[in-house]
Amino acid sequence: MQKNLPSVYDPKEVEDKWYEFWEKENLFHAEIDSKKRPFTIVIPPPNVTGQLHMGHALNNTLQDILIRTKRMQGYSALWLPGTDHAGIATEAKVKEQLADEGLSKYDLGREKFLERVWEWKEKYGDTIINQLKKLGSSCDWSRLRFTMDEGLSKAVREVFVRLYEKGLIYRGHYIVNWCPTCKTTLSDIEVEHEDRNDKLYYVKYPYKDGSGYLTVATTRPETILGDTAVAVNPNDERYKGIIGKTVILPIVEKEIPVIGDSYVDTEFGTGAVKVTPGHDPNDFEMGLRHSLPIIIVIDDNGIMNDNAGKFKGMDRFDCRKAIVEELQQEGFFEKMEDLNHSVGHCYRCHTIVEPVVSKQWFVKMEPLAKPAIDVVKQGEVKFVPERFAKIYLNWLENIRDWCISRQLWWGHRIPAWYCQECGETMVSRDDVKVCTKCGSSNIEQDPDVLDTWFSSALWPFSTLGWPEDTPDLKYFYPTSVLVTAYDIIFFWVARMIFSAMEFMKKPPFEYVVITGLVRDAQGRKMSKSLGNGIDPLEVIDKYGADTLRFTLCTGNAPGNDMRFYWEKVESSRNFANKIWNASRFIMMNLEDFTPGEIDLSKLALKDRWILKRINDVTRDVTDSLEKFEIGMAAQKIYDFFWNEFCDWYIEMAKIDLYGKNSGARRITQLVLVNVVEQALKLLHPFMPFITEEIWQHISREGLSIMVSSWPEYKPEWEFEDVDQMELVMDAVRGIRNIRAEMNVPPSKQASALVRVSSSSVKDILRGNLDIIYSLAKVSKMEFGEEDLQIPHKAVSCVIKGAEIFIPMEGLVDLDTEIARLEKEKSNLKNEIERVNKKLSNQGFLEKAPQDIVEKEQQKQKDYQEMLQKVEQRLKMMADLSSK
Repeated sequence: MQKNLPSVYDPKEVEDKWYEFWEKENLFHAEIDSKKRPFTIVIPPPNVTGQLHMGHALNNTLQDILIRTKRMQGYSALWLPGTDHAGIATEAKVKEQLADEGLSKYDLGREKFLERVWEWKEKYGDTIINQLKKLGSSCDWSRLRFTMDEGLSKAVREVFVRLYEKGLIYRGHYIVNWCPTCKTTLSDIEVEHEDRNDKLYYVKYPYKDGSGYLTVATTRPETILGDTAVAVNPNDERYKGIIGKTVILPIVEKEIPVIGDSYVDTEFGTGAVKVTPGHDPNDFEMGLRHSLPIIIVIDDNGIMNDNAGKFKGMDRFDCRKAIVEELQQEGFFEKMEDLNHSVGHCYRCHTIVEPVVSKQWFVKMEPLAKPAIDVVKQGEVKFVPERFAKIYLNWLENIRDWCISRQLWWGHRIPAWYCQECGETMVSRDDVKVCTKCGSSNIEQDPDVLDTWFSSALWPFSTLGWPEDTPDLKYFYPTSVLVTAYDIIFFWVARMIFSAMEFMKKPPFEYVVITGLVRDAQGRKMSKSLGNGIDPLEVIDKYGADTLRFTLCTGNAPGNDMRFYWEKVESSRNFANKIWNASRFIMMNLEDFTPGEIDLSKLALKDRWILKRINDVTRDVTDSLEKFEIGMAAQKIYDFFWNEFCDWYIEMAKIDLYGKNSGARRITQLVLVNVVEQALKLLHPFMPFITEEIWQHISREGLSIMVSSWPEYKPEWEFEDVDQMELVMDAVRGIRNIRAEMNVPPSKQASALVRVSSSSVKDILRGNLDIIYSLAKVSKMEFGEEDLQIPHKAVSCVIKGAEIFIPMEGLVDLDTEIARLEKEKSNLKNEIERVNKKLSNQGFLEKAPQDIVEKEQQKQKDYQEMLQKVEQRLKMMADLSSK
């Protein structure tokens, strides 16, 4: 404790040093310990293509806060890290690299291409891991996993084979979402729907019998070439007599039937729709119900194929224009209308998705969904906030079979082989060399890979060693809590739960804590297109990781989006400096200090008050963290440390620290050390680096604050009389407010007259005059009751049980102050006139950017408030002058 802290806190000198220390001492490692309860979090594995963004920073900060807290509370706390191979994204990165060399993946071939991907992964795959370390993430890096490492690949094969043998994985023709750019299928939840302004085209389909025509409304004229029916709703009175008739398909000039199907929306268009089973999921289902042929007219590249006839080779959207022109020329076109509707886009490249029919592998979802629904309904898995359970349940209760095959090379290859001689399909945990039916060695493995989410769905148990019954799996599973964003509830959370119920017969975690998105200061989603993204590493480089972490967790409520303000970053940086300066002040006053126990019988009121307050805050912060109210916990420790400990207790402590009473100095030192140590412990999960640096200077407990004991509520610190301190503080606040309002210079000591309503109030104030004198800059206080004589020129304030009067004689030159306020009033009126003129100028309002207009509106409001205050003070001064 003899070492002093530097005068200024520099995160760059501290953060790397302590992270290296924690890793060197193996403090992140979680041991299997029968004497400890396990607490486990598996990290949502970031993509190996990933760079740390604000969403990652928020999510991982919250996980780290929970892990650090539980570690200090004596749990064997495992935060298991890892990365995801990210099939589509990683393959796209390497394809971009090859394109720069003038090559495609097909030029290399599958084996050489995969070698290049592994090279890329080895070079760039750990980038985000190193960035997470800069954030302070205390993961057990000795257990780092990758979704394509040997153990996890074994788990993926095991799951595929078991589901196949159980009849829950099948292969069949089905309509799927296809991305013509990424050249792969997408599951329903990998399709992002965006509203677009399009056209609704009305096309005439002539009846075969020459009795007229049926008008059909469509948004996709290019798929007319693949129509195999026209459908109407059988309950639509307009079309009662036409079901069963035949129409001539325009341009193609072939006969197709009119069918009745209740799917058709009678309010859309004319109530008659074209049916293209090869290019629309709803039409596909209608086609199955009515045994319609499937005709595919668009290929995997979004180009019209052989079935498109003379339109073959055209881009699908160019074909749309050409079809419309031909329909107009031949008299089949009736009209078109503007239409705003939702269109599916690839979540990776944002290309408009093309529904196509192809042979794919699927997971039968209904049997798997039921147990996953039950565990949430029965409360075995709890969502925080609870409202997200409804979103989860709604999706699972209406789930469709999951298309798990992807037309990529990077990923877990589907463990299925096809005999080229007899057509047998073989699914195996091991590579197949010969056909199990005919013995032929002419076999080929399925070229597709599994959806990335197939392996991620196994993450909570595959990372712990499943399918082997490992010690880690026995001890750390089920995990305790999952922290994730609401946008992957379907992608990942639901799939982990139904996979765990199928293979582990237990939910993968007890709590799912949902985070919101980090938006910019205007509430917009951060994106490259808007150019409003903020790099967390730049914030860390400028302000330190602790500042970023505290910025992200304060004001944050589970499930709610948050806005990122630079002003908030500055505030968090100021808080870090406040912690540093307060700790430095305490250490500077411990030269003669030796640790010891606090004698509770010798405590002054201020000491009892601060010990009770840190006791209350310890209980409240702990309770908030237990409820995953991390933002509230951060706010409580912030308010205590800044407002109560620094602004009040440390200021009061100076009286005894600088006084001549050695006994009072000793007690104050003990209280300061106890409170700051406890506060640092509460702060550590939020701000690990600065708290470690201070801890190493100020405490003798253990190797690191990270493995020190979490503060516990102390019943003996529940003093009953500490509410008296509020009376003393109210007196100080009242006098300070008078001084500020009257512009009394800090150098001038005031005197005070106190009219009290009871002797107990007088005793409390008399007993703490040293605090009032020191903090309120008062030289003396006189007490009395109703007969107390008050000077004419005095300003008063009221507190509970007393009225305090401050005579202004000698403190303020009233005439000078009135003149100063009049000048200030005139300046403010000029500013208000200027801004009013600006805001009444229509040209300014129309041409100026919105943020500039808003700034002027805020100035207008601020100036008016300032003018009101100045006028109030002028009135007060005038009243005093007239006395």
